[in-house]
Amino acid sequence: MADTLPVLTRDPTLEEALTLRPEAGGLSAHLTGSFSNGPQIGPPEAGAPFGGLMAALAARTMRQGLDLKVPLRSLSVQFLAAARFDQDIIFHPRKLRGGRRVAYTAVEAGQGDRPALHATATWGVDSEAVALTPLTRVPPSRDALSAGGQVENPIAPWFTRHIDYVYENGPNILGGNLGRPAVERLWMRTTDGAPLDADRLCFLLDALYPPAWTALASPPMMTSVDLRYDILTDPTPEQCPDGWAFFEFSLLDLGLGWTVDDCTCWAADGTPLALARQRRKLL
Repeated sequence: MADTLPVLTRDPTLEEALTLRPEAGGLSAHLTGSFSNGPQIGPPEAGAPFGGLMAALAARTMRQGLDLKVPLRSLSVQFLAAARFDQDIIFHPRKLRGGRRVAYTAVEAGQGDRPALHATATWGVDSEAVALTPLTRVPPSRDALSAGGQVENPIAPWFTRHIDYVYENGPNILGGNLGRPAVERLWMRTTDGAPLDADRLCFLLDALYPPAWTALASPPMMTSVDLRYDILTDPTPEQCPDGWAFFEFSLLDLGLGWTVDDCTCWAADGTPLALARQRRKLL
């Protein structure tokens, strides 16, 4: 039997939270309340493991467990049930088809007989071809925004302690965008200042409150059901100095018991890095 991850008595770093250990038939990670999506005014157990962390773990498990050498191009995650804290979660990756240039993979994860997550991914190498980049957009100056001071999120979840935020105009949670488009634009990076890679990009693409929470003063509670990422360009330290990237989260639809929103991410030079779309169920 492989050794299980130790229970940490301090906040783990992001890299520690993303560390995987061999387990019978798969790989395991240890989940702690430090990455809860519950607000810090209450106990971590009031929330669930942050979806961005779970997406990053799913991607890393498939890459590491299947020894993939090609970069991630798309990731689609279904959240089946909230995983429990202070326990290991076991990931079982499998290759569906593929070779050196393109690969298709899947992973299931759970705790005991309780399934928590199912994900699929596409991996592939880039090649020289015709290129059009209509999403290119140079972000606003991060230094200028920082000089204006930053407003604290009044109900920040536990996982936000691992992220640096610089808002263009926000946070607008709890109705700050009432009567105008529900859009939040900001710079983000992980607090360890590590280079932005595919795993950290998966982590950050879900690292803000639902845009619907800016459109209503008393928004309904909701839970993530589906989360999809498309990686357009692999980030580099030159494009994303000190791990910083610029994100725009926008509400697409709210109604009939569901909400759907998008996120676009750019490098500092305006290169589009990734797109995300998330469907949530109102509770």
